[in-house]
Amino acid sequence: MTRPKPPRLPRLGKPRPSDVSAGLVTGLFSIPEGMAYAAIGGFNPVAGIYAGVVPTVLGSLFARTVLMVTTLTSALALTSQSAIKEAGLDAKDVGNVATLAVLAGTVMLLMGVLRLGVVMSFVSNAVMTGFSTGIALQIITGSLKDATGYKPGPHNKLAQLADWVWHIGDWQLAATLTALVTVAAWALLRLVKRLEAVATLIALLAVSVGVAVLGTHVDLARDIGHIPAALPSFTAPDLSAVGALLPGAFAVALVGLAQAASIGPTVPNPDGSKSSVNGDFVAQGLGNLGGGLFGALPTGGSMSRTGVAVGAGARTRWTGIFAGLWLALLVLTLGSLAERIPMPVIGALIIVIGCELVVGRLPDIRLVLRTSPLSAAAMVITFLATTQLPLQQAIVIGAVLSLLLFCVQAARQTRLVSLHRDTDGGHWRTGDPPRRLPPGEVTVLDYAGTSLFAELPRVEAALPDVHGARDAVLVLVVRTLPDVPSSAVVKFLDRYARSLSDEGGRLVLAGVQPPLARLLEVSGLAERLGEGGVVPAQPEIFAPVERAVAEGRAWITSHEKAPDGSPEDRSESAGPRPPAADQPP
Repeated sequence: MTRPKPPRLPRLGKPRPSDVSAGLVTGLFSIPEGMAYAAIGGFNPVAGIYAGVVPTVLGSLFARTVLMVTTLTSALALTSQSAIKEAGLDAKDVGNVATLAVLAGTVMLLMGVLRLGVVMSFVSNAVMTGFSTGIALQIITGSLKDATGYKPGPHNKLAQLADWVWHIGDWQLAATLTALVTVAAWALLRLVKRLEAVATLIALLAVSVGVAVLGTHVDLARDIGHIPAALPSFTAPDLSAVGALLPGAFAVALVGLAQAASIGPTVPNPDGSKSSVNGDFVAQGLGNLGGGLFGALPTGGSMSRTGVAVGAGARTRWTGIFAGLWLALLVLTLGSLAERIPMPVIGALIIVIGCELVVGRLPDIRLVLRTSPLSAAAMVITFLATTQLPLQQAIVIGAVLSLLLFCVQAARQTRLVSLHRDTDGGHWRTGDPPRRLPPGEVTVLDYAGTSLFAELPRVEAALPDVHGARDAVLVLVVRTLPDVPSSAVVKFLDRYARSLSDEGGRLVLAGVQPPLARLLEVSGLAERLGEGGVVPAQPEIFAPVERAVAEGRAWITSHEKAPDGSPEDRSESAGPRPPAADQPP
């Protein structure tokens, strides 16, 4: 018996020059954006900056999605605020923040170690497309105030966008012009191929310098809070708050993991390697465990910060490592200068990134719309939920929709196929099941399904009518059934076997896997089918079918030789028969 290989650590590889510059851009973005998100959640703005140091480095070291940047997001800030508020604790207490981050990290880490990322495989592309597009819209609407100086009023993200456009007259001129110049500079720089990778960085620095030289009056990063020229220090969690914060930690972990799960399909690994949801769970868990001990708010994979890194030319996981190191260096040495970054510049570039994310999802949106009305409806509902409801609720709705889609698709794919020999006795051919079982013959049907109770109506409608099926044998091939099917499927097989037996026929199950055979024994169905009624699976696919057909023909022959064809005169291989309705047992 071979032992499973232990998971290997991701390879670092060699950093590229573009990773250094992309890390610098990402680190710069982490200062005003992290402060803004922390302030939105009612936390110390500096904790938002620290969320881009230790968690980002650890997340990039261990993530299986190479370019994913682990840091604070607006959704995580708001969810963390809700968790601490529900626990009746103070959001400004660093011990409470540390406890929440460590607990959320522990949940993420355990989910990764236990390989629960498989749950994400049940999230359909339609639901993930709606969720990712909704997150992109949240990124855009979250930066409208920074870019134009006008904060939309409604909570609904679509309504915020409409309100923002409707109140164009209330936009601040200086902020709007700064944002437009930033977008124009970014677009022009990207036209030059050599500058494309550093267009975001150059636009950020150039416009920031221009605002300072011209003395343009716009909001700066320092308006959110003061940046201390110091690295994050060790923060001990408050163990007395564990019980109160544990439920909220699960919600925080769920939001962070769901956000990160949409990054892998959107930002594939440049080296061609495959992402791993479980590996990303572990990376985010380690990031929160380390970050929580050094003053950081709960973190997760950030779509916006990953978009910043990719737009700045990120090519390897070194981008995230450099981002954390650059941020630590900037805070330590140039904190006062970083405070002068104009918020309209940051807002404009984040809006550009959000729009790029939406454009990147357009092919998936078109594909889902063309696939089926049900998939399209799931995508639209998930999108609306993401833009109108708290993110944790939207995640639950998306998960439920994905399960519904899975059940519906599984039920639709269930089918019965008739198998019959060529006239020369050679190959097996497929066909449609007969409407009635022909008496005195062996009929072979292949059951392809997932054994869900939802598929039974389709199976029952496709099975041949047993009326008048005297001396008929139905061989039902169940090789592809799960090891332990639904109890409703077992009851259905029992019911059909009894009905067929009452008409003088017999049911034989072929290709039965060992776990299913044990279940048939325990349930008593194997005994009712009689000797030879359960034919085990074999390495040769059609061997059980051949054996079952031979068994069925032998049973028919033995019955035909009986004196009067009565049930009592049948071969013992037919198995026990229930008494007739007009006879006492």
